[in-house]
Amino acid sequence: MNTPWYKQFWPWFLIAVPVITLVMGGVLLKLAISTEDSLVVDDYYKEGKAINATLDKELVARKLNITTDLTVNDGSISVKFHSGIPQEGSALKLNFYHVTLEERDTSLLLSRDANGIYRGSVDTPLTGKWRVSLTPIDESWKIQNIVLLPQSGAIKFNP
Repeated sequence: MNTPWYKQFWPWFLIAVPVITLVMGGVLLKLAISTEDSLVVDDYYKEGKAINATLDKELVARKLNITTDLTVNDGSISVKFHSGIPQEGSALKLNFYHVTLEERDTSLLLSRDANGIYRGSVDTPLTGKWRVSLTPIDESWKIQNIVLLPQSGAIKFNP
């Protein structure tokens, strides 16, 4: 007794393999076209020169013997200097760079209060691993570290 081909297993299995391959290929093609890899840099030479400039600014911060404590509590951020306090100006730039998601990067301006503590606030929650950089307005020096947030208490934030 012969059954028709469409009631047997093997023809459907042999048809399903290329159909599933085409569907998955279409999904991967759509992902490749619609997403952007923000971690890839086009101009490596320019990035290399920028890295050298950053290292020079970190060396200046070491020479000035800058030592600070960074405190992050529920969106309130403060930086307290122990040595190497900036004499010129009353504001600092603090940048939070997320290690993988560029859209979560945050930059804020910290202003000095009467006690000499630099304060600022952010609206977005800062959780996870961050590369944090602190510079004055004229960008004459730079402190850059990697921190894991949230943390209770002050974080030693030194060059």
